[in-house]
Amino acid sequence: MDKIRHAPSLQGLQALVEVATAGSFTQAAQKLCLTQSAVSRQIQQLESHFGVPLFVRSSRSLQLTAEGEQVLASARGILEQLRTLEDRLAPQRRPFRIRMHVSLAVRWLLPRLSEFYRHHPDVSLAIETVATEVVEPASDSDAYILYLPEPSTAPDCLTLFEEALVPVCAPGLGTPIRPLASLEDLSGFALLHRSSDQHDWQVWLSAHGGKSLHDYRHIPFNLDELALDAAARGLGVAMTDMTLAGESIQRGELVIPFGEPLKTRGIYSLCLQPSAASHPACAPVMQWFTTQTTA
Repeated sequence: MDKIRHAPSLQGLQALVEVATAGSFTQAAQKLCLTQSAVSRQIQQLESHFGVPLFVRSSRSLQLTAEGEQVLASARGILEQLRTLEDRLAPQRRPFRIRMHVSLAVRWLLPRLSEFYRHHPDVSLAIETVATEVVEPASDSDAYILYLPEPSTAPDCLTLFEEALVPVCAPGLGTPIRPLASLEDLSGFALLHRSSDQHDWQVWLSAHGGKSLHDYRHIPFNLDELALDAAARGLGVAMTDMTLAGESIQRGELVIPFGEPLKTRGIYSLCLQPSAASHPACAPVMQWFTTQTTA
């Protein structure tokens, strides 16, 4: 009789994927909510099972071996197949997953979530955020919200709102000695940027007859959220989307010191993944987001 061969544990395969993705046992342990030693043991058990080293370890780097690359590819395939099977057999058990930029989640979606759950108490949303400027759809997401430079006619995309750029700052930033009441006054204050390319300020200043960017002092950030928080703390004047700053303006944390909103033709759009149609929550989620396009 052939000897029974035991399969490697799913926990070990998941640990391998996380370590390879993060390039670090410490970061993988944080993602898995385990200790570093527990993750190390799981990798050692996999290496013992296959009889080959999976990583080349050094004090400065962690590299997969050729055998480790093969095991990693299989591990990712197995875990993806299990997720697909779980979604197909019991999609109602998992939340409807939406991927978006962190600033959009904090500034636009979060203030609206309580209303969503009042109307749909039995529907669960899983919000995954990214800090990169471009939101790439993930294989395990049902939908994603991204910025498009111009409107889309794709049938599976819903326009949520149009981009309208406005300058915002703290209510007390300008003073009688150093006023901030017109474009001419702006040179006395720092320009806060939500991205390193300074594109938004450049577009707005060009449309309103402002000076060259070289004539101003700049403080760059990589998130709308950081730039708006810095503006509310009096560090300078931020350029942002009117909708994203709307709640802070209503609460009196930010004001528009001068100028009119500039529509750029850009939009924020909710797009469905092909697999979303099989999720029971897809229809109510899309219906609710449709009501928010004018909210």
